[in-house]
Amino acid sequence: MSELVTGDAVVLELRPARLPSRALAAAIDLAVVFCVFILVSVVVGIASVTLDEAAVAAIGVALFLLVLIGGPIAVETLSHGRSLGKLACGLRVVRDDGGPIRFRHALVRGAMGAVEILMTFGVVASIASLVSARGRRLGDVFAGTLVIRERVTAKRSVAVPPPPPWLVGRFSQLDLSAVPDGLWLAIRQYLTRMHQLDPGVGRSMAARLADEVVARTGIAPPQGIPAAAFLAAVVHERQARDARRVFSGARGASAAAPVPVGGAAETAGGTVGSAGGTVGSAGGIAGAVGFAAPGGDGAPAVPGGAVVSGGSGTSAGGAGSGAEEQRGAGGSSAGFAPPG
Repeated sequence: MSELVTGDAVVLELRPARLPSRALAAAIDLAVVFCVFILVSVVVGIASVTLDEAAVAAIGVALFLLVLIGGPIAVETLSHGRSLGKLACGLRVVRDDGGPIRFRHALVRGAMGAVEILMTFGVVASIASLVSARGRRLGDVFAGTLVIRERVTAKRSVAVPPPPPWLVGRFSQLDLSAVPDGLWLAIRQYLTRMHQLDPGVGRSMAARLADEVVARTGIAPPQGIPAAAFLAAVVHERQARDARRVFSGARGASAAAPVPVGGAAETAGGTVGSAGGTVGSAGGIAGAVGFAAPGGDGAPAVPGGAVVSGGSGTSAGGAGSGAEEQRGAGGSSAGFAPPG
């Protein structure tokens, strides 16, 4: 990966294309260009049968310049650096600062390409691309361009760790409308990468993000709650609100359809069962992460009237088993320690 800094102090992460992908793209382009050149030569040769040898030679030179050199230059200029071969291989020609190329860049690349690709059968271009740290050939060096990869393998997204069970629903009355999207993104990135950070650096980042959330909501978290746990609980509350908003809209859209009495009963039973399973899943996830309830054997009451019981074998959806696993886990593997 190549990091370039623009004039606006913006760091660009460009992925330079290497020799194999560039060679494949060049082979596709050359095959297409030579097919067009042969086709045009045959048509022009038939049309110029009556001309003398000097005129035929001049026409041949003109065809060579127009098709084999002018064709790639025109294609790269009009497509902003994406010829047919580069399009098939997921490549693009850009300037050194990451911007789109212009005619002068394509002209220099095409003129140098006639020397280092056509006349030397690609030997000079291959050697230059292998020597260059960013895989550039001589045409790219003189034109100030770079061939990059546009199609890259998508990275697997990391889920945000759930908050401790004793914080679920604790901030249901918090006004989150003033928190900007940029701050939400920063919080999510911190929560998904906090295991990779130094503990001291992670605590300072969590404290700074928590202070920004408090400054925009106007309500400070309760004493003794770690900043990372507070951030996880706030993100969980926002996700829960979004889910309720989506599901309420879906229920409103389907309310007009008549439902038989038997079907309604079955649907209600299935909804209750699903709610129990969701609660059990939440308890199991929290137990697997290793969050411990703050002090005592009894689990605190969650706002809304629900009580998380760690010792009851008949708790809804298996929430008790999740709480027992969570007590036995001891320390917090996600970095969220309960208040002392």
